[in-house]
Amino acid sequence: METDQIMSAIFLIAVLALVLPSFLSTNNKLKQFLNNLSIWTIIVLVIIILIYFIG
Repeated sequence: METDQIMSAIFLIAVLALVLPSFLSTNNKLKQFLNNLSIWTIIVLVIIILIYFIG
């Protein structure tokens, strides 16, 4: 694994640690939680695909 990939992984984990508590506290209903989780999953997949094709 290259250094920039390790730094990207650390950055994403840090962002997840900052966002996750607030995300969980505001999504107290299961339907709302799954809806927001699916939106975030799509966003992350788009970013990963863009990084794969650009990098």
